[in-house]
Amino acid sequence: MEFNSPESGGKGASKRTCSQSVVGATLMVGGVAILLVGVIATRAAEPARVGARPRIMRGDEALMAAGKHGTCVAPVQSSLRWGCSVQTSDQICCFNRHFAEYAGYWETTSFVKEANQERTVFRDPVTGLPLFVAPIGRSWQAFLDESKRHGWPSFRTAEVVWDNVRVLGNGETVSVNGTHLGHNLPDAKGARFCINLVSIAGHALDGHDDDDPPPGFGMESDSESEPTEVA
Repeated sequence: MEFNSPESGGKGASKRTCSQSVVGATLMVGGVAILLVGVIATRAAEPARVGARPRIMRGDEALMAAGKHGTCVAPVQSSLRWGCSVQTSDQICCFNRHFAEYAGYWETTSFVKEANQERTVFRDPVTGLPLFVAPIGRSWQAFLDESKRHGWPSFRTAEVVWDNVRVLGNGETVSVNGTHLGHNLPDAKGARFCINLVSIAGHALDGHDDDDPPPGFGMESDSESEPTEVA
């Protein structure tokens, strides 16, 4: 399994920068996927708090220190939602800080057809913890339209489960358990989290339904407000 240089082009992984430029690259995946199943030990697993306003939670490089499996606490789950590739997910989530699934990958999966249009809970493919809930403060179609314009699922501050997500100084967006998710690429509306679908296609591991929202999440407001920031 290897990444070619961004200049090589092709349909595979791609590299994003904080300036919102996108350069094509190729993720070469060979061999047969090994299905790995086990009990997941997480660095943090607490219910999402209900806040008066959405907050951008900052993290530092220590979150992405070497874990048991790359930067992760374990390999990704042996099967993922919406037919997402386990091999691609494991590579991008646990052994990568800069590359991404190719633009539009999410539209090649069954996501649009199968996702809960009222509110989908997007989960860490390693731990099963909720990371994003969408749509909040907008329609399902608005969420899809924005994601299509940018090439990746795009979330707003109010749609992030901040108990389980952190944003590093360079905009890299990660889980509290060391899973690489994507990047914060702000636009005129504010923070916009450009996220790999393979990084948020996990199943719930606590006996809940995959789309069970964190307790109270999103109930404080169904509209986006200016976020506060917590270092």
